[in-house]
Amino acid sequence: MTDLDIASADCPFCGEGVEGRIIKECRTAIAIRDKYPVTVYHTLVLPRRHTPDFFSMTPQERRDAEALILRLKEDILETDRSVVGFNVGINCGEAAGQTIMHAHVHLIPRRPGDTPNPRGGVRGVIPDKMAY
Repeated sequence: MTDLDIASADCPFCGEGVEGRIIKECRTAIAIRDKYPVTVYHTLVLPRRHTPDFFSMTPQERRDAEALILRLKEDILETDRSVVGFNVGINCGEAAGQTIMHAHVHLIPRRPGDTPNPRGGVRGVIPDKMAY
């Protein structure tokens, strides 16, 4: 039995369904491509263990997630020379936009011109606060 088997039955990031989607893994964390990517190579990094959000992850899970993010960044840069930036985002709770209640970190590659005005970046979650 793996940590992916010890999970919420209705969680799309738990159980055998996610196993075939793993592109990289670390001891306590895995990486999969986002099913609804906002850019090419949009990737999710999540703990193997079912836990609701970033704040409930163990220190080891956070370290392993960070290590995966750094490895994935390098892989993406080697694969796609048009990538010149990244957004790294974590939604914690429904009010913050989290729709799957299994902790996960978004790694979103960015390219010049992929949005008309990227200034403000993640501040865009509240549109009136993006430009400053």
